[in-house]
Amino acid sequence: MELYNLPIHSLEKMLTEGDISSVELTAAVFDRIDQVEGKISAYITLDRENAQLAAKRADEKIAAGEGGGLCGIPLSIKDAICTKGLKTTGGSKILEPFVPPYDATVIAKLKEQGAVILGKVSMDEFAMGSSNENCAFGIPKNPWNLEHICGGSSGGSAASVAASECIASLGSDTGGSVRQPASHCSVVGLKPTYGRVSRFGLLAFASSLDQIGPLSKDVRDSAIMLNAIGGYDPKDSTSINKEMPDYTAALTDGLQGMKIGIPKEYFTDALDPEVRAAVDNGIKLLQGAGGEVVDLSLPHTEYGVAAYYIIAPAEASSNLARYDGVKYGFREKESESLAEMYSKTRSQGFGDEVKRRIIIGTYALSSGYYDAYYKKASQVRTLIVEDYQKAFSQCDILVSPVTPGPAWKLGEKIADPLSMYLSDVLTISTNLAGLPGISVPCGFSSKGLPIGFQIQASHFEEEKLFKAAYNLEQQLDLQPKYPTL
Repeated sequence: MELYNLPIHSLEKMLTEGDISSVELTAAVFDRIDQVEGKISAYITLDRENAQLAAKRADEKIAAGEGGGLCGIPLSIKDAICTKGLKTTGGSKILEPFVPPYDATVIAKLKEQGAVILGKVSMDEFAMGSSNENCAFGIPKNPWNLEHICGGSSGGSAASVAASECIASLGSDTGGSVRQPASHCSVVGLKPTYGRVSRFGLLAFASSLDQIGPLSKDVRDSAIMLNAIGGYDPKDSTSINKEMPDYTAALTDGLQGMKIGIPKEYFTDALDPEVRAAVDNGIKLLQGAGGEVVDLSLPHTEYGVAAYYIIAPAEASSNLARYDGVKYGFREKESESLAEMYSKTRSQGFGDEVKRRIIIGTYALSSGYYDAYYKKASQVRTLIVEDYQKAFSQCDILVSPVTPGPAWKLGEKIADPLSMYLSDVLTISTNLAGLPGISVPCGFSSKGLPIGFQIQASHFEEEKLFKAAYNLEQQLDLQPKYPTL
């Protein structure tokens, strides 16, 4: 087995026992990047020199008996997360020259552990998209089929993990942007509870929905990553001061006493038959592990997409007002007035999808329309939260597909924004309610495209997610685990 194919927990043992060094491991991963990056296009920026220095420091730390965890492990980072001294573009031309003067809290935590940051990976511009085709710096491909999307907006993160161009990655999830690409690329993707992981240093899209989460090769690695990045942060006003458990302790066999909710709204005729079959098989396996199935309803699910696509663009309209060509980033210099500079900078700096959402959001917040749109969407959001509260009074977890179908072909939906938006119908409500959710690989279509299994839990009950996800993973033991590139 090649080093770059191994999960964190295997490599951690090899590093601490002296079987390999971080320098050796990092070199192996860079060799892998050199082999396949031309096909995948996952990275926007590689940071070879600093990664090699970090690997040397990690080896010194391990030699001093201070290793373990993520020490010496090579990771990729979604380009929406600020990294001091390393370009952070958000996938947008408007931030192409931007180099942050500080680290996001999650990056500071990774560096404190001794993790090796390889570089920044591709994403839909400002995390707005479901296919990663909205990136200003190239479109990453699905490692399982290079003609298909890898998902979005954390597509570069999912593709880099699936192609073994890193050991694990950090992404962000605003409406499914970790779970959906994880599903399409056959990796594990976790969206933690809103407030569990600091958003300080994350480029803001929709502040009441955004959450940083890991993408990894297996469930144990996901738990290790959340252990590393979770916890209270006074720099983030939405961070929750709540004790952090050791999530790896939840990875035990058997689901006796666990009630598994099956929301009927997530299992409609619109589901691809192969997705339905793979998820149904996953449910049977969870039952076989001791889980008890409960049929229930989330009646306001059908309004989730409409509410999301008012709330998220409205918050984006406000957040993206800061990109005006004055303080940092791209500026159109051929302007005769301040107003013209603003207009030209934003017109040339933002892509079509970002401009579309800014216009939608500004309209929804404008005088005379606020009550009809944003206020009404916020009321629907409350109803969705109440649906979940009622559901979790009857069960421990909710299970469903992650997406209605496997990854579609590149270019297939790029001219049809509504079709693209509807592909997020099964993931959006999790963000509206601030809940944790995880995508676990559960099979492949007849064309060899991955299918994901979604598990949701109540606020701060990630341990239930991990327990169920771990048992599903153990029961399935999916083969093949790695795409042929």
